[in-house]
Amino acid sequence: MLTRVPRPQSHIMLGSAIWAGRQGDGTMRLDPIEKPRGFITRMAYWGTRRRFGKVMTPMKVVLARMPGSLRFSNAIAKFELHGIRLEPALHYMVGLLASQINGCEFCMDLGRSMAIREHLPMEKFDALSDYRTSPLFSARERAALAYAEEATKNRRVSDATFEELRKHFSEEEIAEITWVNAIENYYNLLNIPLEIGSDGFCSIAQARAA
Repeated sequence: MLTRVPRPQSHIMLGSAIWAGRQGDGTMRLDPIEKPRGFITRMAYWGTRRRFGKVMTPMKVVLARMPGSLRFSNAIAKFELHGIRLEPALHYMVGLLASQINGCEFCMDLGRSMAIREHLPMEKFDALSDYRTSPLFSARERAALAYAEEATKNRRVSDATFEELRKHFSEEEIAEITWVNAIENYYNLLNIPLEIGSDGFCSIAQARAA
């Protein structure tokens, strides 16, 4: 029998629009595991609670049922935090754009909260859906975002899109943009099928920054 667990409703600002949740009945498909058995999983819960103010729902829904994946997930998170050399604003905009396209509430909320934690100007994040025409964005940012958008929507990009990207970025930077976009799509596909919504991290980050 399929268990449907109520999930919190969220309203996440996306430019001039409000994302008010995907179509559906507002419930998660699997129960969150609030009290995991294994020591490593309990430590992972403690770590995310300490860093973000609460345990991430994907950890309670997915990773707690796959404790062997925690080391892999932690390695990805650490590399994204410390290994990416792109400027932070562009890094988070690339990820957030993919999540907007795919409609991942959890990742949109988390991405914006990371920008708040980094004390980045939020005007560009609010205008992200209009990056092609908004004067807030540089030609460099537009090239990266167009590449990420096309890759997310089509799983491939045109020669014209890639050549525009090459005008502004080194090969190492192109690899990083591609990796950030791919990882964000991976996260989206963990959350969307299981109806995992926003965890309210933006509100927590704003309260901590106040």
